[in-house]
Amino acid sequence: MTEPSIPFFSPSLFEADRETALRLVYEIGTAPEQRFILGEFTARLERELAAVSGAEEVVLCGSGTGALTMALAAVGVGVGDEVLVPALGCAPLAAAVVSLGAVPVFADVNPGTLTMDPADAEARVTGRTRAVLPAHLFATMADMPRFVDLAKRYGLRLVEDSAVAQGAVLRGRPAGRWGEIGIFSFVQVKSFGMPGEGGALLTDDPRLAERLRLFRNHGQRPGERFVHRTVGWNSRFDELQARFQLHRLPGLADRLARRAAIADRYTERLAPLAGRGILVPPGGDEGRCAYVYTVLADDRDALSQYLQVRGVATHVYYPRPLPRHAAFARYAPPGARWPQAERACARILSLPLHPGLTDEQVERVADLVEEFAGCRPVSHR
Repeated sequence: MTEPSIPFFSPSLFEADRETALRLVYEIGTAPEQRFILGEFTARLERELAAVSGAEEVVLCGSGTGALTMALAAVGVGVGDEVLVPALGCAPLAAAVVSLGAVPVFADVNPGTLTMDPADAEARVTGRTRAVLPAHLFATMADMPRFVDLAKRYGLRLVEDSAVAQGAVLRGRPAGRWGEIGIFSFVQVKSFGMPGEGGALLTDDPRLAERLRLFRNHGQRPGERFVHRTVGWNSRFDELQARFQLHRLPGLADRLARRAAIADRYTERLAPLAGRGILVPPGGDEGRCAYVYTVLADDRDALSQYLQVRGVATHVYYPRPLPRHAAFARYAPPGARWPQAERACARILSLPLHPGLTDEQVERVADLVEEFAGCRPVSHR
């Protein structure tokens, strides 16, 4: 099969930074201190991200999944506790809960935003509920004001999965700044992705930050070795990656702006297709994060195939709800349904969205979706 002319993932994610990356490998690899984890560049990147986000503390770690696990542990989630999680999303939302011996309680999603429905989540609160874990998804932040209220009324801990939402703002407050702890992911395709794994935890609570720094380094305090104050994880941040991210941070705003412009153009072109079985995500700037542009198509598989044979790659996040996976089936009560999540999983289709797309490529994708919907004459190129 030939490569698509418009790939879903950028074929040259870090091509413009190749020479810089090679230089940094040499500089850090030959530096006299031979410090490859949790060094001065990690600390500097933490300070820079704190300044950008407004958080009092930023703790870098080995991955977004590690960030989720440590955040839940830091707020006291443990064996037998229940954590409210969305039924639609990535596996770490539930896996991080399970890894601590806790129980994921799946709540249905809002049919418009596809993020966890606060009303459905509230209906699932029990005496064992310890925390609520809303996650921003695709291009939309979760309804964080309602989750803040829910957590306060029931005395729950609030962890915000903002892995995909760096740069988004809701009611003047950035993503990652609504929960007691917010998390980001820096895996390659994220908005602030890097050539490797990494994550960040944001908090205003110095006690939580201290716990997180212990957790990421086998329970050792910064500067201490072989003094293990608690059981932790190996979730340390790489110095080369920190230095590389410091190099790329000044360009993040422009890359986010380009993503937003592409998403806006898709919405402008495709919103009129609502009556033809294709719904676009919510528009505007409020609470929006142009990470993945996902439409809801009544005939998703046919649309995907139509685009594929014409050179446009697409992706399905996610083909089934979390409680329908074998890994989490034991946490699904017999006969339980999540109708909005189930319906979304049969219809979601993500279109290419990354800063490397040209205006011509964006228009070509929109043209083809319109053709499929019967709103445009079929081209033969």
